[in-house]
Amino acid sequence: MSGLRDILIARIVAQGPMTLADYMAECLLNPEHGYYATRDPLGAGGDFTTAPEISQMFGELLGLSLAQAWLDQGAPAPFTLAECGPGRGTLMADVLRATQAVPGFHDAAQVHLVEASATLRDVQRATLSRDGVVWAETIEDLPQQPLFLLANEFFDALPVRQFQRDGEGWRERCVGVKDGALTLGLADRQQAPHLAYRLDDTRDGDIVELCRPAAHAAEAIGQRIARHGGAALIVDYGDWRSLGDTVQAVRDHKAADPLADPGLADLTAHVDFEALARAAAPAAHTRLTAQGVFLERLGITPRAQNLSRGLRGAALESHIAAHRRLTHPQEMGTLFKVLGLYPEGASPPPGLEP
Repeated sequence: MSGLRDILIARIVAQGPMTLADYMAECLLNPEHGYYATRDPLGAGGDFTTAPEISQMFGELLGLSLAQAWLDQGAPAPFTLAECGPGRGTLMADVLRATQAVPGFHDAAQVHLVEASATLRDVQRATLSRDGVVWAETIEDLPQQPLFLLANEFFDALPVRQFQRDGEGWRERCVGVKDGALTLGLADRQQAPHLAYRLDDTRDGDIVELCRPAAHAAEAIGQRIARHGGAALIVDYGDWRSLGDTVQAVRDHKAADPLADPGLADLTAHVDFEALARAAAPAAHTRLTAQGVFLERLGITPRAQNLSRGLRGAALESHIAAHRRLTHPQEMGTLFKVLGLYPEGASPPPGLEP
């Protein structure tokens, strides 16, 4: 039984229903009972597995794409090499290994990890042996200088609010209590001017998700890139525009009820990439590209063939399965998308199109 459940029920009974965003934030980041505050959620012993944990190829190719973007922009020094939500530090470790041969890259790079979880920070310290790694609470804490940034499955974990279309207005979906259990309900109808642009592509009953933390993060990234140069690779599941209820819970690698055990399951929502691109202006953005297409453009298949030399039996089968999982349309290849940010007038990061 979740210790957080009783706390949230008592709060709702005393103060009234809470927004879905507030509920997600408590479930994920409550300092005593929050999901990310209390555990390492990754890998076979956790609740989910991310692309960097599947194969080193993912981080290698993303790192080389950023390094080429750095070269294309004149190799500025110093620059911030940052990752948002770095998990165990596996992705950054692969990036640093793959870019060792890029002249001047490591000498100019100042590595920053944006991580709120003290538990995961300890894991990242153990993974990364490089001296001088700096941890930041938020993207706003990153230096005002050229920024080359990775965000893999970062934005999907930020809390969303949900609004259900009701005529020419909207009703927010909130978490309340019924018969001693947490339940979803609807607040009173409101006009919601910030959703006026969605009246043209929605009907009564449609749900639209808004993520203000994601917009603020994208704005901070875009401002640095537009002012100082740099590039960002954002990899996540979602689509160009939000539509429908996409909030989901995962526990022990299986789907779970988001309201059943607050704090004991991972909560995520699909990313609205259009909202990120709009918030990141005046930085330019690339076309939204399927992860499989992006990785193939960067040469993942030749890299996989090279790494397979000398592998036999179970090791070879695992390697082949990892390549398929990252790229195949029925695996992560289509569900996950890549959006690049870069300065207006510069070339987009390799693997992506303007």
